[in-house]
This record gives sequence, structure tokens and C-alpha cells, in this order.
Amino acid sequence: MNDLSKARATTLEVGEEAAAQRIDNFLLRHLKGVPKSHVYRVLRSGEVRVNSGRVKPEYRLQPGDRVRVPPIRVSQEQKTRAKPAEFPVVHEDGALLVVDKPAGVAVHGGSGVSYGVIESLRASRPQAKSLELAHRLDRDTSGLLMVAQKRGALVELHRMLRDGEVEKVYLAVVRGAWEGGPRELRESLHKYVDAKGERRVAVREDGMRAVTRVRALKKSANFSLLEVRLLTGRTHQIRVHLAHAGHPVLGDTKYGDFELNRRLDKEGVRRLFLHASRLAFLHPVTGEKLELQATLPAEIKQFVDTHLT
Repeated sequence: MNDLSKARATTLEVGEEAAAQRIDNFLLRHLKGVPKSHVYRVLRSGEVRVNSGRVKPEYRLQPGDRVRVPPIRVSQEQKTRAKPAEFPVVHEDGALLVVDKPAGVAVHGGSGVSYGVIESLRASRPQAKSLELAHRLDRDTSGLLMVAQKRGALVELHRMLRDGEVEKVYLAVVRGAWEGGPRELRESLHKYVDAKGERRVAVREDGMRAVTRVRALKKSANFSLLEVRLLTGRTHQIRVHLAHAGHPVLGDTKYGDFELNRRLDKEGVRRLFLHASRLAFLHPVTGEKLELQATLPAEIKQFVDTHLT
């Protein structure tokens, strides 16, 4: 008889700290080391029950809910604990933490990644009762990442993001000279999974509404440094909009100019040249106006200084 056959389901009672949290996020927090795909599999199969009933991943928990969690085998590789890590802190108080995430680090574990920023922060701050991502950045994008340290702050940040009350500004180095001055890119975006099982996004008329505001800060015949403001928050929005406009982001391995990327690799361009540089919003608890910035990473700055005088 193996360990799993002897194991029993556990029941967790939801407290005030998890009120309004989605069941999928709740499970990902409690089932540390379990792949994200496995968590969604047991949710869809009905093995997870809330108050004895099946629920969808988007179900939001209420205080007093009883969550049945089935026994789940975790391989030795999956049991690898997140290593405590510190990231440059741009802002911190009792409700909110904002860090400057480096490129190449996932924001959370899953999809072949043992652990990401959020798991590392939890490991390095064991005294923190609640650390939850307020939003996400692509693995290869650097810059400002908001983490809520209180449930109320998380709920309010999610509302603010939905309602467009958080100003998000990125810097991107792209192929070609941006012409025509500041303008908005408004192509609708459709999300799908390709033949390899990878998440992809394409411009399509029946896709989701997406608006990206762009202006050039510097440009030469071959490259431009753009300031990009997200007015909606679609997956891969900046990268797909800019590629569709004829200005793919340098180092983009999904939507970029692959031949140009190979040439620039010899110059040390080995990451996506996209950086979340600025956030401006009202503090979710105090209402204080916050304007936070993360300086351009050295490798991007060096390229800009060399190619965009």
C-alpha cells in the first residue's frame, strides 16, 4: 500500500483572512509544491468540494466555508522548497509590498518552474500571514510588481486594476524607428493555446478589447525606446500590439524578430527588453497617492546608450 492510498482528504475552514479569495488561488497557497495544472485538474474533477458541493475555479470563498482537499501525491522534485530570496524593495508598509522583479524570474511557481517571486518572498518572510500577488508580470519582463500583505488590500487592488485606477507605464526597446508621434494601439486580442501547449495571443477582430498608448522617447534608424502605457491588462498585450505595429520588442522569443534576436545575441541581448518602470495609484488602505519607479536595468540602459544617442 503506497502513501497516497493511506492518506485521507483534509477539510479546511475558511477564515476572514481568505474572504473573497478565489478557490484556485486558495488551493495554490495551501498546496505548496503541487503543480498548478494538478490543482486545476482536481478542481475540475470535483475532488475538491466546498460545503460538500462542486465549485468552479473562479468561486470566491466566504468565511465559514468548509473546503475538502483530496490527498495529493507530490514528487520529490515537486517537494523542493522555495529558497528564501530578497528582491529590491521599492515600497513596503503593513498592507503593500512593491518589489523590482528581475527578468527571467517567474512571479509564481508552475508550468515547469518550481517556485517564483511569491514563493521566495513567503519563504524569506515566514512571519507574514498573507502575501499574495496583486497582478502579474511575464517571466521575462523586469520591473515593478505589487504584492498585497493584507486580504483587504488585495481585494481593493484587484478592483482598482479592473477599473483602470492604476497607472502602469513600461519602457520597451523595439525594432525600427517609431513614426507618427504618440498614438494608441487598439487591436482586439485573442488568447489561445498552440500545438505545443504554450499560451499565445493573436490580433483578432472577435478578441478582447485592448488599448495600449505609445510614445517614442528616443529613436534611431534601427531602434526606438518607447514609453508604453497599459489602458487594459490583456495577456502579452504590449508585445503583441507592438509586433503587430511592425515594432517587435527586442529579445521577444514568442512574437519578435527571430533573425534580429539571433544577431543581437552576439551583442549580449539575451532577454526581453521590456521593463515595468512606473506605477501610480492611491494606496488601497490609506488612500495616499503613490508614485513608484524602477530604474532601467543596466543591460537595457547600456544598449540604449550605445544605439540610441
